[in-house]
Amino acid sequence: MKNIKSYSYFLLFILVLPVLLFRDFTPNNELKYLSIADEALRDGHLFAFYHQGEAYADKPPLYFWFIMLSKWIFGEYHMIVLSLFSIIPALVSIHIMNKWVEEETSRTSRWSATLMLYTSALYIGSALVLRMDMLMCMFILLALYTFYKEYSGKGRPIDSILLPFYIFMAIFSKGPVGFIVPVVSILVFLIVKKEAHHFGQYLGWKQWGILLGLCAIWFGCVFAEGGTAYLNNLLFNQTVNRAVDSFHHKEAFWYYGVTIWYSVAPWSLLYAATIIIALRKKLLTTDKEKFFFTIIASTFVLLSVFSAKLDIYMLPLFPFFTYLTILLLPKMKEKWVAFTVYIPVVALVLAPIVAFAIRNKMEFPYSTFIPIALGLLFMFCLLAFVFLLRKKLYKAINYTSLGILCMLFTGAFALPKFNPSIGLSEMAEKAYEICEEEDIDHYYYYRFRSGENMDVYLHEDAIKISDENSLFKTYEQGDCMIFLKEKDVSRSENIINWLKNVHHEKIGTYYLVYPQSGHLTTTLTGEIDVPAVSQ
Repeated sequence: MKNIKSYSYFLLFILVLPVLLFRDFTPNNELKYLSIADEALRDGHLFAFYHQGEAYADKPPLYFWFIMLSKWIFGEYHMIVLSLFSIIPALVSIHIMNKWVEEETSRTSRWSATLMLYTSALYIGSALVLRMDMLMCMFILLALYTFYKEYSGKGRPIDSILLPFYIFMAIFSKGPVGFIVPVVSILVFLIVKKEAHHFGQYLGWKQWGILLGLCAIWFGCVFAEGGTAYLNNLLFNQTVNRAVDSFHHKEAFWYYGVTIWYSVAPWSLLYAATIIIALRKKLLTTDKEKFFFTIIASTFVLLSVFSAKLDIYMLPLFPFFTYLTILLLPKMKEKWVAFTVYIPVVALVLAPIVAFAIRNKMEFPYSTFIPIALGLLFMFCLLAFVFLLRKKLYKAINYTSLGILCMLFTGAFALPKFNPSIGLSEMAEKAYEICEEEDIDHYYYYRFRSGENMDVYLHEDAIKISDENSLFKTYEQGDCMIFLKEKDVSRSENIINWLKNVHHEKIGTYYLVYPQSGHLTTTLTGEIDVPAVSQ
């Protein structure tokens, strides 16, 4: 059977390209990673990373190396360049899964699976943000696919080397999850198959030697740069402590049982119904189906046991939810399985209507691209509904997915109007220009999260102000640019009254406050824009 053509993946890339071109960096994660990379480049670190002078052992080096390489080549950060390290692994992961199920499926069903996975909420979200999770997902899939080729007798001699290498690269991308998912999945599958004694055939002395050797080189470099304290933080605080009693992202055991429903939306009901029916009627008959389900079940349970939990930790399971469903659907005789697609399709048909009805109550910048995007979603999902009535499930899935992607493509052209509320670049760059013209040397920010990451734009550290008295005293000292968030201003009558009597400008949801010397070519005129006190 022929696999999906390469131009199909190119189409998937083009449909999200405007998002990558027009979106600003988010302050909390993306801008933080850029700040860490800047600090590493400035201090000459490659293995031990720091954020504002404090050790940052949360993440391995690989993704930061890509960011640093981008800065070294282009001289500055570009969203489209950095996004390639997320979107390309996302498309490669889909290609791996299509190749894996090629013998059991048609091109039509694989294309539907491609669109389902690509439009799953957290999958497409992870492909469009600057994070290392999609890199880890790709290497985990490569490791599991390599094992399965060996298990099914289709492996090559080099696969015995590639398997531990892929596992290491998954660890080197994100951390312990890159080790846990492939190793535990392989072990549990062999136990289920009553072949646990063959575990060493796939992960024996040779493979463990390669894996441990690569880790030893990494840890040795970390020790050379960061010393014992940094290495201890990396090996124990960020692994054992997070698993047993996390200091960060601590959630209850059932956390993923709730989040999985929206993480793989709009296809969660279809996945759940298909897998439940398959278990009840014992439809998991092939080794491939059993392996896919083992990966889902073992990883789901194990990650639920760990103390630290985030929705995105489940990312490596999403491809197996999708492609196990595609493998099982031809075996399903229950007509009501299609009903699980009716629900999201109807919801997506109604969503644009509801958005149009409440448009006057929504406090967002207006752009003509928004109604066009919602109109495209409505039309595609309406066609999907028609195909469902005609019992053409795959076409309904395809049109729903294309509706989501066309909405993203068109709506992304409105992002420049939303960027002042999304990121900090417009505010910080405007402040930098003012400070250069006004000879202001110091930057401060009042309370809000991630303000320290503006050093990416400001080329120097911004100092945090934690209370109102310090805010007023800082301004009185002069020679300062102060950033305030609208939310923080609206909560304090003192700050609102103070803001009425000082020079300021508003950009997006932020205020720039600075002494007015008269050097500026443009100054504020008319009524000063300040919010009312929030109740």
